[in-house]
Amino acid sequence: MAATIEQIQAAASDWSIEVTPNGASKIDSFADCLAPGTTVNVTFLPGSDPMDTVAVAERLHNDGMNPVPHLAARSLKDTDQLDALLSAFTQKAGVSEVLVIGGGVDNPVGQFASSIEVLNTGLIQKYGINNIGVAGHPEGSPDISDEEIVEALGLKNDLAKRDGLNLYIETQFCFEADIVLAWEKSIREAGNNLPIRVGIPGPATIKTLFRFAQVSGIGPSMRFIAKQAKNVAKLMTVQSPHILLDDLAEGMATDKDCMIKHFHFYPFGGFAKTAAYAQAIADGHIKTLPKGGFEALVA
Repeated sequence: MAATIEQIQAAASDWSIEVTPNGASKIDSFADCLAPGTTVNVTFLPGSDPMDTVAVAERLHNDGMNPVPHLAARSLKDTDQLDALLSAFTQKAGVSEVLVIGGGVDNPVGQFASSIEVLNTGLIQKYGINNIGVAGHPEGSPDISDEEIVEALGLKNDLAKRDGLNLYIETQFCFEADIVLAWEKSIREAGNNLPIRVGIPGPATIKTLFRFAQVSGIGPSMRFIAKQAKNVAKLMTVQSPHILLDDLAEGMATDKDCMIKHFHFYPFGGFAKTAAYAQAIADGHIKTLPKGGFEALVA
């Protein structure tokens, strides 16, 4: 059994997408490839200048989008820098939503070692930001143990309930729906009440996907894409996430308690290309395939 077109379209509604400051420098206007109000995450990568993230968020705001800057805990110096960044985000870019992550740094550059420490400062709430994303790890993380992940998720659920915050989970990118659905069910049974945005790799060559999977160090998905990368003839073949999306949409539709609500696209094969693909699915411009999955009818 596969998801219906209506189920796939519903699952793909209110999708979001990610951009790096470097990637943003190649985009003349976000309005050329995104519908007004589209949610766009802006990365704050290790070793980068956080003001680059501010500048991209400001551009997105001016182009009519909903910028969601990353706050990488282990790359922040102290509460003063956090306060200054939040001030810049809200005043210059009209930010009303942020994603708080640990950040891929072995040794913190300042006083924060984890995202929960940033959340507990109360500074995000001080600036009227109540929509806050936190990281989710269906396949674990190379930066934190499984036990610490479970504990941190419990603390974030407690914080959301205590302070009335709209917290949600945004996951690393994955390739296999079964792993994601099993993870969602396990954390739900452990008490998770936070809605989830699942990370989806946008259409890209197998070679490109393999490279990003290597950098991210994700487990089962790494093995999944590595198996395909062994076929040299297929390395430059563009792989669409249609099977993943189909299976997730089916799981979301059949389990009414499922906390997966939306998709977040990682534009590994190009920002405009990924945005057009995601929008086509959200608009229902898709054709189901006899052997499973679907084709997105991109204009």
